[in-house]
Amino acid sequence: MECYLDNSATTRCHEKVKDIMVKALTGDFGNPSSMHMKGVEAEAYVKDAKKTISNILKVNEKEILFTSGGTESDNWALIGAAEANKRSGKHIITTVYEHPAILNTCAYLEEQGYDLTYIPVDSKGIVDTGALQDALREDTILVSMMYVNNEIGAVLPVEEVSKIIKDYNKNILFHVDAVQGFGKYRIYPKKAGIDMLSVSGHKIHGPKGIGFLYIDSKVKIKPIIFGGGQQGGMRSGTDNVPGIAGIGAAAAECYHNFEAKIDKLYELKEFFVSGIKELEGTTLNGPEGREGAPHIVSVSFEGIRSEVLLHALEDKGIYVSAGSACASNKPAVSKTLKAIGVKKDLLDSTIRFSFCEDTTREELGYTLEQLKEILPLLRKYSRR
Repeated sequence: MECYLDNSATTRCHEKVKDIMVKALTGDFGNPSSMHMKGVEAEAYVKDAKKTISNILKVNEKEILFTSGGTESDNWALIGAAEANKRSGKHIITTVYEHPAILNTCAYLEEQGYDLTYIPVDSKGIVDTGALQDALREDTILVSMMYVNNEIGAVLPVEEVSKIIKDYNKNILFHVDAVQGFGKYRIYPKKAGIDMLSVSGHKIHGPKGIGFLYIDSKVKIKPIIFGGGQQGGMRSGTDNVPGIAGIGAAAAECYHNFEAKIDKLYELKEFFVSGIKELEGTTLNGPEGREGAPHIVSVSFEGIRSEVLLHALEDKGIYVSAGSACASNKPAVSKTLKAIGVKKDLLDSTIRFSFCEDTTREELGYTLEQLKEILPLLRKYSRR
């Protein structure tokens, strides 16, 4: 049996996504900036995707800007907004356990003279809203936080955070990295007080290399990519029509029968977590049940290095992650696990299991059976 349980790293494209992309690649392959009919046909894919996504978010179509993915969206939100608003101040707030696309951008902004404050989280990964309140200042221009933590599935109390920010100063911008949240939650930026929202295609059964950034029409932001003036001059470069068509189709698909899909994910999570708890020497990280995201389970396995267990599971046809896919190939300790206070001897013994709508109870049952056999053997050899 093959069990792909690394859906927070990437997902398999839906058939509908593949079909519309093939059509855009081989049939309606024109440049959407061209004035002839082939260009018009290509431009229709871009317009349809914008309409689909804007309807899901309940925002204006002009407020959806396509990018190369979550990383570019995050970079643009932070750098573009910081540069456009620096006359009002140079103080930016984020959390200690953001994705590298945010934390590394924040490090860059610090080098450019911006002042960064990093808000702590509790043992379940929930943002300390009191610390946020205390951190706000007259020169604060931007707050950036992730909707769902990509390693442990902790969920941001978005509306509470937004209220704290806007009650202090309605002009402070609030950016949300929703790469792991879009498709798992109904997100309405206008209602939630979100000024900018980052999304990536390949996390929602769409293609890699495409994403979008929602930018409220009132937001002052500068472009960070310059060229031919596409997307109203905000993000130059020939539109990735197949990718845009793909992310539009993926967005529509993941919100079709949405409640049933999410209920199924939580049922699978509950089944898997109950099985994990029966295994000796295991510690669950992050919130449990519906307090956390429906698709992420982080587990520390006492006495076993995560890389060793990852490959042992791979030998059984089970594919998991040792943390964030964007950092798991680097010999660095997870900032998320450190932030929530995971014991030092467990930091390098943690595996992330992440599900999708195609995950089955049988796959999870098989994974639990293999863990039950593998763990004692690995611990036996690790003690030698």
